[in-house]
Amino acid sequence: MNVADAAAAMNNLLGSEADSQRSLYPYVTGTSVVGIKYKDGVLLAADMGGSYGSTLRYKTVERLKSVGKHSIIGASGEISDFQEIIRYLDELILYDNMWDDGNSFGPKEVHNYLTRVMYNRRNKFNPLWNSLVLGGVKNGQKYLGTVSMIGVHYEDNHVATGFGNHLARPILRDEWHENLTFEEGVKLLEKCMRVLLYRDRSAVNKLQIAKITGEGITISPPYSLKTFWNFAAFQNPTVGAEGSW
Repeated sequence: MNVADAAAAMNNLLGSEADSQRSLYPYVTGTSVVGIKYKDGVLLAADMGGSYGSTLRYKTVERLKSVGKHSIIGASGEISDFQEIIRYLDELILYDNMWDDGNSFGPKEVHNYLTRVMYNRRNKFNPLWNSLVLGGVKNGQKYLGTVSMIGVHYEDNHVATGFGNHLARPILRDEWHENLTFEEGVKLLEKCMRVLLYRDRSAVNKLQIAKITGEGITISPPYSLKTFWNFAAFQNPTVGAEGSW
């Protein structure tokens, strides 16, 4: 190979590397997901907003999806990456069903799988830009966990992603208890979502609540919360503020 051919080959190699793309930052994103255990199962809540940068571009984005017979997933972050995760999970459940052995993946197995996927992609410097909540019930055992875009994961009685970690978790720490009825659980989630609606610019007043028990999975139709915007702090938020502004 002469010098010209070697230079051409090197240029082709460099060009192919330059053409390799990564999600350097998310484009269309969803905000908080909140999940709790209650007496009979697990509840998840998420709104249906999709923000294009700082613009609330989409208001019909479903961010709660069932996974097999026993689990449900909710996602914050990049919507297209969440669609890729759903494709991974569909393939996983299909492969599991093909065995036809009477067994099926439970929420713990799905959560463990997601932690490996997220950590693997992080190690390739090509992360999936999502924070995930995974809940489910199998053999009477309730399960609720979360995993971040770099693979950090844990289980708890209540979890939240995004702004919910800062605004909803304090409410849940004060008011959650293990004997919540379904109605009390929904009321608690609605309280959290209402606070997020007031304080998170990316939130929209259109949400879904998913319920999973030993009997199956139900995702509610979208609905809106009653709100009150005449609080004094909302009317004149700069009263009492000090500074050059």
